[in-house]
Amino acid sequence: MEIILKSEYKKLGKKGDIITVKAGYGRNYLIPQGVAVVANRENKKIASENAKQSANKALMLKVNAEALLAVLETTKIVIKAKVGEHGKIFGSITPLQIARALKDQAIVVDYSKIDLGAPIKQVGTYQAELALHQEVSYKLTFTVIPA
Repeated sequence: MEIILKSEYKKLGKKGDIITVKAGYGRNYLIPQGVAVVANRENKKIASENAKQSANKALMLKVNAEALLAVLETTKIVIKAKVGEHGKIFGSITPLQIARALKDQAIVVDYSKIDLGAPIKQVGTYQAELALHQEVSYKLTFTVIPA
């Protein structure tokens, strides 16, 4: 039995994949659970159109990420933090603070896409890995100064 997956499912495949499964598994489990639909001519046509649209969307996301990368390369990020003796920060710098500093410069980035590696607890210059897209990432350099 041929089916089209409506969402990613365990080891079967990704959304939109046309796969062959045993008739009982497809008819009694996958289709009633809403994971798949029968792969008839009409559904295959819809799946191919959806695949084209998602490919175009993925391409646009990549183009937007590359445009954002060009903007980030010319941006200087400075984060002010309260410090104690010897330049030690009260608390630490978080990805959310970096995202807010970028937002102050009209650059919108999801803070969950920022990877600091290790906690930042001192004043100085640091780098963070910024995942803009699956294929596009950037090493963001920023400076932490006393407030």
